[in-house]
Amino acid sequence: MRIVIDARMYGLENTGIGRYTIGLIEGLKRIKTNNKYLVLLRKKYFNQLNFPSNWKKILVDIDHYSYSEQIKLPKLLYRLKPDLVHFLHFNVPLLYRDHFIVTIHDLLMHRQKGVKATTLPAPLYFAKRFAYKIVFDHAIKNSLQIIVPSKNVKKEIISYYKVPGNKIKIVHEGADIPMIKKGKMTLEKYGLDGKNYFIYVGNAYPHKNLHRAIKAIFLLNKSLTRRYLLAIVCARNIFIKRLEKDLKSLKARKFVKLLGFVPDEELGCLYHNSLAMIFPSLSEGFGLPGLEAILSGTIVCLSDIPVFKEVYAGNALYFDPYNITDIKNSLLKVIKMSRIERKNLIRKSQEFTKKYNWDTMSRETLKIYGQIIK
Repeated sequence: MRIVIDARMYGLENTGIGRYTIGLIEGLKRIKTNNKYLVLLRKKYFNQLNFPSNWKKILVDIDHYSYSEQIKLPKLLYRLKPDLVHFLHFNVPLLYRDHFIVTIHDLLMHRQKGVKATTLPAPLYFAKRFAYKIVFDHAIKNSLQIIVPSKNVKKEIISYYKVPGNKIKIVHEGADIPMIKKGKMTLEKYGLDGKNYFIYVGNAYPHKNLHRAIKAIFLLNKSLTRRYLLAIVCARNIFIKRLEKDLKSLKARKFVKLLGFVPDEELGCLYHNSLAMIFPSLSEGFGLPGLEAILSGTIVCLSDIPVFKEVYAGNALYFDPYNITDIKNSLLKVIKMSRIERKNLIRKSQEFTKKYNWDTMSRETLKIYGQIIK
């Protein structure tokens, strides 16, 4: 088979989709096959990556969600004459109608509506939302197969688009075991003290529910004599600026540290030395950061939402994400855990989490390729 993989979102700067792209490509590279892979890459990673002899890099420095993506990318794909194209995100060019499959990570933007969910002026937001729906509909309706990371996303797609269930394949994502360096210097760098902080890692979009998490940490500190912090790891953007305003209005600034972007080699250490990771999202497609936190050796406190019940099962502490007191009580439960209770929960969770790995995901994805192109 001659397979094109659209890896233009390769790289950790592209958050979860970037990790997924890295994991899939590295996993497929480890599988011996007669397939010919053509990998579309942006300039940043084109010269950095090395591939086996049956792989070829194609420099495609075209922005995502752009006019050029809609016009130039289809022309390139038709010239390459692949048996199959795998788009790793919903942004499939409308003019490309040949054999392709698509990975849909979530339907968040279907539910998150209105100017509060964007940083754009209202006219531009509504224009982009209209374009988003057209492109997304094309990806769903014209793909040969849809890959999703969870039963919850599959259920949502069927609900919105009425597509047959056998068109959608659930392929769980993987989680890397983070590198954990000596902790003292890293903790000092970020102004943290081991075991007196909770950590959140991810974006600061409204659906991440950080506003309630901040209120919960404030409430927690009002009830205790020792101070506990919430460390938020997130690249700075306008939503972080909004959070900073919330911190001032809630008078919670002394209980929250905004760390900005943290590289992977330091992130494992911050996870490991935290009391727990707090994951208060109202909606997710999979929830990868919590798995990484568990593998780093900490507890995860999660929203009681269907996707987290599916992915984490009984290997986390759950709370009602709309109830600030319930969030606070979940954190308090972590604080009050005995050393043995904590150790046993982490060990059990780590054993469970090992089933989520990139090699398994890549083998299952390769099987889908073979089922489509026989």
